[in-house]
Amino acid sequence: MSLPNCPKCNSEYTYEDGVMIVCPECGHEWMLNGESDNEETEEVIRDANGNILSDGDTITVIKDLKVKGSSSVLKQGTTVKNIRLVEGDHNIDCKIDGFGAMKLKSEFVKKI
Repeated sequence: MSLPNCPKCNSEYTYEDGVMIVCPECGHEWMLNGESDNEETEEVIRDANGNILSDGDTITVIKDLKVKGSSSVLKQGTTVKNIRLVEGDHNIDCKIDGFGAMKLKSEFVKKI
C-alpha cells in the first residue's frame, strides 16, 4: 500500500505510526481517513482588550507587575517592542529596557 504525501509540506517520506500517518520532515500527523483526534489548532493569543497579538507587535503593560526574584517592579505604561509569542502560561517573550529578557502573560498587556 502506498502512503499519501504530507498535506502540509508534500513530503513523500510519510510513515504509519499506529492509526496515524506521520511526516518526518515537518512533524505533521493525520489519520488516513481524514479525521484527526489531535488536529493541530493554532491558539490565538489575545491581549487584555481582546485584540489578537502576533510576533513583532508593540505592547504596553496595563498594571504594575512584580518581577519574580527581584525587588524591582515593571511599571504600568511600560512599552515593549518586538514581542515573540510562545506556548505556555507566560505566552509573551520579550526584552525590556532596564530589565532584560522577560516572559509576560498576555492578560496584563494591551496592543498599541
